Amino acid sequence: MPAAAMKSTPLPTQSTAKRPVLLDLPYEPVEKRPLPPGRPREWYVGHNRRLKAMRLAIALLDSGVYLPHQARNDTIRTTAEMIGVHPPSDTTCHMVRALMKYTR
Repeated sequence: MPAAAMKSTPLPTQSTAKRPVLLDLPYEPVEKRPLPPGRPREWYVGHNRRLKAMRLAIALLDSGVYLPHQARNDTIRTTAEMIGVHPPSDTTCHMVRALMKYTR
């Protein structure tokens, strides 16, 4: 079989994005899509809590807070106010610290 006829699969380090990703542009939020219908309410609450914790963890890392013990509840809530997110609960603050802990 000729080499040109073989379909190459991307290497694990290659991007599989359908369109090019420009990394030097300023951050723009991803277009929101509706969540799948028919799940229990707890699923939606947990899903949104995880998304919020992830956004806050990224914002904290960008601001120079790299260790979980540096991210006290007041620091996380100040960051939430700075990026325009509603103040997180104690549970969400705990999730933020857990995300920072397991990224190492």
